[in-house]
Amino acid sequence: MFVTSDRAIKLFEFILRMPIRAIAIFPFVFMRSDANPDDVLRNHERIHLRQQLELLVVPFYIWYLIEYYRKGYMNICFEKEAYANEKDLTYLKKRKLFNFLKYTK
Repeated sequence: MFVTSDRAIKLFEFILRMPIRAIAIFPFVFMRSDANPDDVLRNHERIHLRQQLELLVVPFYIWYLIEYYRKGYMNICFEKEAYANEKDLTYLKKRKLFNFLKYTK
């Protein structure tokens, strides 16, 4: 479910110390009121929701934060997968289980 919440976005921006347009926190996707979500943004965030489900949610966040603080945002395996496939709007239909592991290198 997509939810518009500037308050939630500000909280996550404070935690991650970076600007955020949208963020998937299972089972919701929070976005800025001015985000103007297109199909690509929605697909990107849905990929994250699938990743979160595969890892039973909490381990996803632990893994994500460890990679974020060690490697930086663009080197997180979850982000690599989401960015590489966000424009393919049929990706989730054909995506293999735990496909984010291909992006851990």
